[in-house]
Amino acid sequence: MADVLDQAEVDALLSAVDAGIGSEAADDAVNRVRPRRRGDPRHPEVKTYDFKRPERVSKDQMRSLEAIHEGFARNFGASLSAFLRTIVEVRVATIEQLTYSEFIHSLPNPTCFNLLNAHGLEGQLCLEISPLIVYPIIDRLLGGSNAELFIPQRPLTAIEWRLVKKITDRALTHMTEVWANLVKVEFSLAETESNPHLVQIVAPNEVVVVVGLELKMGTRAGTMTLCLPFNVVEPIMGKLATQSWLAYQRKASTGKQRERLATQLKAAEVGLRVFLAGTRITVDDLLHLQPGDILPTAKPAKSDLIVQVEDRSKFAGRLYQYKGMRAIRITRMADPDESL
Repeated sequence: MADVLDQAEVDALLSAVDAGIGSEAADDAVNRVRPRRRGDPRHPEVKTYDFKRPERVSKDQMRSLEAIHEGFARNFGASLSAFLRTIVEVRVATIEQLTYSEFIHSLPNPTCFNLLNAHGLEGQLCLEISPLIVYPIIDRLLGGSNAELFIPQRPLTAIEWRLVKKITDRALTHMTEVWANLVKVEFSLAETESNPHLVQIVAPNEVVVVVGLELKMGTRAGTMTLCLPFNVVEPIMGKLATQSWLAYQRKASTGKQRERLATQLKAAEVGLRVFLAGTRITVDDLLHLQPGDILPTAKPAKSDLIVQVEDRSKFAGRLYQYKGMRAIRITRMADPDESL
């Protein structure tokens, strides 16, 4: 089937006819606008390359970075939910390559802009948190309900910056944890700024990888953006291949990780209570109880008392006195079904 000319090719032919040139010149005019045929040695394929936005990070490496920060989003969301005592959802919304100038001009002004040091890598990173979610978090920390919260268009005050630091510290802790699987690095807060245009960490045309995360807290939502300059992550680009990342995932459960998890769990607080005895009385007897009254129980005085941890029977012990206070001495492990 003969090729069908598009409108540009038809216009080229008509202009050649109007100019009175020969058929050979007309063919050249059509070839100048005809798309290159793939596999044709006479017409090699030409791809557009934008020198302002070069693609310096491959798609596989971008997917690996996305997988790393998805793990960060899960951990950070759980930590933030526990800290704020409400459900906070964090997810990776976008990941793309931009120039540093495009990244800076995409941010609101004023905003919550944090400059980060990466000890173990050369250079600095940026972490921006949108005012749309910063102010609801601050309101939550101060006891508000976020019901009719107005988002002010002003820089954060000194007190608000101190409150936001409790959030950024948690974010940096979890970033250090997930990046430790890739390279030994420790993130720390170097500087804060309300106007992102005043911070210049790389040249305006330098390529940066921008990871956009979405934070949801009740009816409020906002973004948190992490900017990774290419010169910072360039030394570890070789470790970001999909194969190496999947190999890491298969070896995720290591002895060192289990030890670190056990260390963190040791600091967790649990509820502990001891049951002396139980009995049943009538409501009339309950209403007429007076100080000094004795309640008989079916439990012998010398029998072991059951110690419960988070409503589960774990130990049995005897009642003692220690330094003028009532105490319990553990004597044995309790049967989970043992009666109180």
